[in-house]
Amino acid sequence: MTYCCGILVRDGLVMIADTRTNAGLDNISTFRKLYLFERPGERVLMLAASGNLSVTQGVVNFISEGIERPDSEVVETVMNTPNMLHAAQLVGRAVRLSRAQTSSAEGEPAAQGVNFDVSLLLGGQIAGGPLRLFMIYTAGNSIECTPDTNYLQIGEHKYGKPILDRAVTFDTDIYDALKIGLISMDSTMRSNLSVGMPIDVALLRRDALHVEMATRINSDDAYFRSLRNSWSKALREAHMAIPKPPYSGRDA
Repeated sequence: MTYCCGILVRDGLVMIADTRTNAGLDNISTFRKLYLFERPGERVLMLAASGNLSVTQGVVNFISEGIERPDSEVVETVMNTPNMLHAAQLVGRAVRLSRAQTSSAEGEPAAQGVNFDVSLLLGGQIAGGPLRLFMIYTAGNSIECTPDTNYLQIGEHKYGKPILDRAVTFDTDIYDALKIGLISMDSTMRSNLSVGMPIDVALLRRDALHVEMATRINSDDAYFRSLRNSWSKALREAHMAIPKPPYSGRDA
């Protein structure tokens, strides 16, 4: 399991991903799930992945090394796609190819008890086009983020979703969006042990065409510890400030 989210605001795009993978309680590892593809001044693409690790790593290899377009002999990679829609379609083809390749190597999925499902977030901007954020499903199809629904999540998303629903809008400042995204990550980690640190984060400002910030947050990070403590304190103070329910006895 994992938790990744992409938040699209007027100022730009924030991507956040944890790094924990597990194949049972006694087999927990750390793997990068947020990948950056950048040619400053021309394009920046960010990919976050959830699901079967063999499949997602295969997707990254396919889109990096290239896939031949179905309508021509052109080999397409994320570094030469003409726009973000083509990039999302490329990732969709890579998902189908990687799933077919991996499941063939592993034998019949049902017989082996292996789940080859994946989901991915692809966000970024290519010169001449808008900043966009897509979610790509196991079947290779996708949906796009909009100003009305300006964030997308994959993996163990239910614990972090209420935070984003209440606090993030399209007009939210980009660093506030990062802060709220980290709170949603902390809330998820508090409630699900299959999501864990380190946390990879990246920030792309609209029309900048270069990554403004990309870093890994470890368990000893002072800001993240402060954020975690401040959020817990704020929640305690908020619920204490709300009047107690007036219900008593058998009013019904």
